[in-house]
Amino acid sequence: MAVVPAVVALSAVLLSLPPLGSGPPLPDRLAETGGGSQLIIAVAPRTDATTGALTWWDRQGGRWVMVGGAPARFGAKGLVEGSKRVQGTDTTPTGLYDLPYGFGIKAAPSGTSVSYRRVNRNSWWCQDEHSRDYNRWAEPLPADCRAAEAEHLADYGTQYAHALVIGFNYEKPVRGRGAGIFLHVNGRAATAGCVSAPADAVRRILAWIEPRQRPHIAIGTASGPTAITRY
Repeated sequence: MAVVPAVVALSAVLLSLPPLGSGPPLPDRLAETGGGSQLIIAVAPRTDATTGALTWWDRQGGRWVMVGGAPARFGAKGLVEGSKRVQGTDTTPTGLYDLPYGFGIKAAPSGTSVSYRRVNRNSWWCQDEHSRDYNRWAEPLPADCRAAEAEHLADYGTQYAHALVIGFNYEKPVRGRGAGIFLHVNGRAATAGCVSAPADAVRRILAWIEPRQRPHIAIGTASGPTAITRY
């Protein structure tokens, strides 16, 4: 029976971590998991990598159980510590973040309970650091947010078919650190700083997460200063 390439990619990255079979589940190795009972973990083998693994976990009966996994893609310039990230560098910020809401051009997958916004022709994500709406969804585009410094969400029919907002630089935005970091469907190659995964994986995650379980996403590398175990 042929091995599915996606499974090979996922297994290769997981094997770059400390042996999974001889230690605690991956979430138990993290310094912090956000205090909830649902966790998404995105791991790259090193900071210059553009591919890695995405797994998602439930806490059941006092232990973490992996619910699913898929290959992941990261920024075209790799990953960088979230607190040191600079906007426009095509890097994915490492760290532990909440997941404010989902959105998409397509309807929410069946079973979705997280807040979900439908994209329309007036939907923008403002990335203009001089705007009052910096790092926010905006409808229509605000007068103080330049179109050249914003994403017209409807233009990304593949990537934003389904997505989740990652709470990087979101609650209290630091201007110039970065805006519009999402977990979204794969495009043709690496991202501009988001985490992406196959369409089916993103749909499954949207149907799985429950706001009352306080889901978070941890992004990091297998080792080094941005090791996933730091978060």
